[in-house]
Amino acid sequence: MSGTTVTGNLPTTELTRWRLKTEDGRQTWHYLKTDEEVAAWPQSTADKYHLGLPTGLPTLPTPGTPLDAARNGLSFFSKLQLSEGQWACEYGGPMFLLPINMIAYFVTNSEIPEEWRIEIQRYLAARAHPEDGGWGLHIEGESTVFGTALNYVVLRIVGMSPDHPVCVKARKTLHALGGALQSPLWGKVMLSLMGCYKWEGVNPVPPELWLLPNWVPFHPWRWWVHNRQVFLAMSYLYSLNKTRPVDDLTIALRKELYVESYDSIDFSLHRNTVAPKDIYHPHTKVLDTLNEILTVWGKWICPNKLQEIARNHVYKLIKLEDENSDYCCLGPVNNPMNLVARYFTEGECHAVNMHRETIKDFLWMTNEGMLANGTDGVQCWDTSFLIQSVLECGFGEDPQYRHMLIKALQFLDTQQIREEPKEKEFSYRQQRKGAWPFSKRAQGYTVSDTTAEGLKSVLLLQSVPGMPKLISDERLEDNVDVLLTMQNANGGFASYELIRAGPWLESLNAAEVFGRIMVEYPYPECSTAVIMGLQQFIKTYPNHPRRTKIENVVRRTVQYIKKAQEPDGSWYGSWGICFTYATMFATEALKSTGETYDNSPTMKKAVEFLLSKQRDDGGWGESYKSCETGIYTEHKETQVVNTAWAVIALMNAGYKERGPIERGIKLIMRRQQPNGEWLQEGIEGVFNKSCMISYPNYKFTFTIKALGIYARIFGNEVS
Repeated sequence: MSGTTVTGNLPTTELTRWRLKTEDGRQTWHYLKTDEEVAAWPQSTADKYHLGLPTGLPTLPTPGTPLDAARNGLSFFSKLQLSEGQWACEYGGPMFLLPINMIAYFVTNSEIPEEWRIEIQRYLAARAHPEDGGWGLHIEGESTVFGTALNYVVLRIVGMSPDHPVCVKARKTLHALGGALQSPLWGKVMLSLMGCYKWEGVNPVPPELWLLPNWVPFHPWRWWVHNRQVFLAMSYLYSLNKTRPVDDLTIALRKELYVESYDSIDFSLHRNTVAPKDIYHPHTKVLDTLNEILTVWGKWICPNKLQEIARNHVYKLIKLEDENSDYCCLGPVNNPMNLVARYFTEGECHAVNMHRETIKDFLWMTNEGMLANGTDGVQCWDTSFLIQSVLECGFGEDPQYRHMLIKALQFLDTQQIREEPKEKEFSYRQQRKGAWPFSKRAQGYTVSDTTAEGLKSVLLLQSVPGMPKLISDERLEDNVDVLLTMQNANGGFASYELIRAGPWLESLNAAEVFGRIMVEYPYPECSTAVIMGLQQFIKTYPNHPRRTKIENVVRRTVQYIKKAQEPDGSWYGSWGICFTYATMFATEALKSTGETYDNSPTMKKAVEFLLSKQRDDGGWGESYKSCETGIYTEHKETQVVNTAWAVIALMNAGYKERGPIERGIKLIMRRQQPNGEWLQEGIEGVFNKSCMISYPNYKFTFTIKALGIYARIFGNEVS
């Protein structure tokens, strides 16, 4: 194809031909195949940066003060702002997302463009474990059957020969781990859809559960929304019991994926066969017993008519998910599963074509190749943090940043959700009118902290003299209304919805590779974001009739946050790594109600915890292992993002000893490059305790914020 070259023993496309397009918040990569197209659509600085190409941005004057460093950071980061006002980024890390999407393409006979095939091969080769050649649950994890089997399958789908060294090495590791027979539930389902595993070897995922009365304490409507939406499509596909017709590739994979002869395997005996390395959350006896009961139910007892009624009910919910998200769906697991469900049911149709199109929203290009992001972007989330970082530096009225800030405000204006979902009650959806999503408006899901950070950012920015007021009082009140519906009985806030069932439901966690996936939980991070958004609202509208209610919500939330503190003074972070992340948020919440190191034992313990983790170079470095184990674990290297979080937390706490904070600030300044950027270091984020995910814009937004707060509190100088 045009622009194809060979690097090592794998071809590569010409990176200068890739372009990132943004359209009403939707971000998709496009490969330009002709010189005429290239000339008509020049590559932007952001394109070059995300592709690892030279940006051509200049060397800046060496910063002498924290605010000089902040300005240098903004000089670089502002060039990455997209035309619609947001910042894009790679949101990769999980190594099961690309396989689920590409397997869905394969099962539905969707065309995989040649440029995708080339770049997917390159990415998977680059991200194979350097020692054994396999793949793990995420990019920094050890090789597992789940990661290795599915990514091996993808390489074969996109055209890599089984004799290629990458495949040979991966296959050797897969066999050493026990072969694809040892896959966890999600892996068994995807292989079954391909015809490379048999449905009788999958633990039951019955759609009849959706017909239970809503008062049943384990009804799926009570589950955490990501798990619920995956289970929704999975239960439909399980009940259909369909697979892609066997072809030469399927036959070959049946030989390559297994240690045993495929035809000799009694798959019904291997529903619970999972490699030890894959298991993060082992089955409980309750789950195993329930699986046995449901297996008998599905095979011998459940009437065909009841199964049909259940499938029809579930299929209606699948269609509502598609329609309420413009076919983007909640994320890159239920979208491709919905694609397969719609294809198996309706064949070639509008819905199938829409899914094929929206899967592009999750695909991302880097210098290593093409990967799948964890959502359809981080647009609203990162844009809110950028606004706050600029304002923390006192740059709100600086003409240098006015255009950038107006564009950011315009983006948040266009991406606020303005209507409730269709059949909201039937589809078990949280109130959303007035919310901001994590990514873009069309995706359509309320997220508590994104909604609150959007509220805070808009209120702060629209209060800057001369800044346009794009978002009306009424729309801001809609936002507050959403937040006020999301406080839980214990005072805390969860992620997408109210908590609908207790932690006991984790006894039915069938995913095996994830923890805390069955239900919503209260989070210090989400709770703090809501507190700060609501407090900014009553500061802006001090006589608002809901002031008393908001103050009561804040009081109860602070009580929750104080109770959530760990004995060592930290807070466990569920969305970032890990204790430094959550401690930054929790201390901000306590600060907002007047608590400081001097007057609060809670704050004093937090400061003591942070100081105990500071390194000799002045920084902090926390490993993702903290998330898995629940115990603070040192990273082998100091991390600039952890350092920014830690110094922000110390300043939130009102800690007056300048020395430790200044040492952290100086490390941030030392790590800054001559052009103003900070380089990518360790992975920053996490979900469900065991899977890490990248937030590469944090190395800009939180470093700049830390520099700004320091300059305001201690003066714009370092020794």
